[in-house]
Amino acid sequence: MARILSLGSALQDIYLIDHDDLEPTAIGEESIFGKILVGSKVDIDKLSYEVGGGGVNSAISFARHGHEAILMSNISNDVAGNAILETLDTEGVDTSYIKYTTSKSTGSSVILLDSKKGERTILTYRGASTKFDDFDASDLDAIRPDYIYITTLRGDIKTLTRFLEKAHELNAKVMFNPGVKELESPSEILKLLKFVNILLVNKQEAAELVPGKTLEELLYHLKNYCETVIITDGPMGGIAKSGEEVYRFGIYEDVKMKDATGAGDAFGSGFLAATASNKSFRRSLVFASANSTSVVTKIGANSGVLNGKEDLHPMPIQKL
Repeated sequence: MARILSLGSALQDIYLIDHDDLEPTAIGEESIFGKILVGSKVDIDKLSYEVGGGGVNSAISFARHGHEAILMSNISNDVAGNAILETLDTEGVDTSYIKYTTSKSTGSSVILLDSKKGERTILTYRGASTKFDDFDASDLDAIRPDYIYITTLRGDIKTLTRFLEKAHELNAKVMFNPGVKELESPSEILKLLKFVNILLVNKQEAAELVPGKTLEELLYHLKNYCETVIITDGPMGGIAKSGEEVYRFGIYEDVKMKDATGAGDAFGSGFLAATASNKSFRRSLVFASANSTSVVTKIGANSGVLNGKEDLHPMPIQKL
């Protein structure tokens, strides 16, 4: 098994779940939770406390797969932070590199979830996960990871650069799933991709980095920057290239979605978990899709994360 370090946010997710009051209402081409009036009281069917954030979700995925999972993130010494630590300890994630801050509370999200359709709106207070400039890249000398999985660092290009350069120095492989804030600096991200082994973006994110309208066009440009590129396109599946292998893939299975939270994290971490277990590129893509599919069938960003021992059925995937 591999040593995998996750860099990213740690949040407590508080679900407010209801079957009718949170039903989406269409206004033009948009949808809103239209049955809640300002000043009213609404009875919610269910309340659920979960943990999430890109760092937490990916670390749990790696640990369940049997890898040595290490998380570097920021929390505070409060109820939400303790809930996150308790979950990570239960999952077997190394939390010794989690940092504590006294200036902000642990990040939290309130998720309004329509239990009928699985639609949700997320209200996020990032708190301790707002900034990552206290992360010390020299910690990699002690951690000695085989892989580093980086989700959004809220646009902190300086911290991102330090870790990528240090990972390159130590020959640690990097998988990068940039967020909205990183994509606000596309030229800077493109320069840094020389230090990235695996890039994961969705179609819209890819179009913010390089020209192109189709998945094929976007992949054609991104492959010049990174060894392995995966571009997802929601229910349409996606496209991926590693070396000479190129695949167009669909979704693993058409399931009733309960909660889409964490689906992207499950795909990315699922791919790396399988890759780090020496699975083929094709097999890793299948597992990534299966992991993401499993997650959306349960409430919570990591409740449905697979462990890699499941028997997977075939899915639409074609070598190009």
